Amino acid sequence: MESKNIIISGVGGQGIILASELLALVAMEEGYDVKKSEVHGMSQRGGSVVSHVRIGEKIYSPLIEEGTADAILAFEKAEALRWIHYLHPEHGVVIANDLEIVPTVVAIGLDTYPENIDETIASIASQSFIVDGLKYAREAGNERTVNVVLLGVLSSFLPFSEETWLSVIEKRVPRAIEENKKAFKLGRAISTGK
Repeated sequence: MESKNIIISGVGGQGIILASELLALVAMEEGYDVKKSEVHGMSQRGGSVVSHVRIGEKIYSPLIEEGTADAILAFEKAEALRWIHYLHPEHGVVIANDLEIVPTVVAIGLDTYPENIDETIASIASQSFIVDGLKYAREAGNERTVNVVLLGVLSSFLPFSEETWLSVIEKRVPRAIEENKKAFKLGRAISTGK
């Protein structure tokens, strides 16, 4: 496998760090070298959180260079736009939760929330998926599984077996195991059509 570069972004409390840990553990279980780096910033105040995850035979740096991300997994739509300049221009995939969290500066009128995000993403990414993560998480039986739904969508773009994903989810997320497994499978079905 050629190396894979994935940016996972969102706002504090959405499970970005857990999602990056699950991705890293799956890759390691399948025998790959993994490096990851996180920026928490003002995450406890609903600020931006981003995680860089690099996977390959041998990875030397945890940071992804602009224009080299194979995928951006965004838990909020404006966060997809914030990091889209990292996307590879020819084969980059964007998976974004269909959620808009209005930042404080927008709420108090000092800035505006971006318009036409879906169209902007579609015009830049080779493939894009705007996913109603909350709908699928509710279908799985637990609203807190949105991050696993989105990982399920991402999983079809990576060479890791579904069995490894489910095994890692079971080991790393011991509460609500069945709901998380169902959330993963629902997400995977979005991108595979199965």
